[in-house]
Amino acid sequence: MTTTTQPTATPAPAATRPTRWPLERILFAMAGTMTLVSAALAAFVSPWFLLLTAFVGINQWLYVTVHNCPASLLLRRHAQPQCKW
Repeated sequence: MTTTTQPTATPAPAATRPTRWPLERILFAMAGTMTLVSAALAAFVSPWFLLLTAFVGINQWLYVTVHNCPASLLLRRHAQPQCKW
């Protein structure tokens, strides 16, 4: 009597997430953080901090229309093309 063993299936590797963030994702995270911070400062400190929110919005429109904003120029010049987060 011979026994045959079935080959065991090796589990597929877990889906690997990218370890680097592209520039657009970094800019979106920075803009969201600055908007939340300026809204909190406007609520608790002074309504003049809403100017910071307007500045963030103008920079987002600059990036959409011209594909550059001050933050993207700084990140391209002084940082790696993609962050290692």
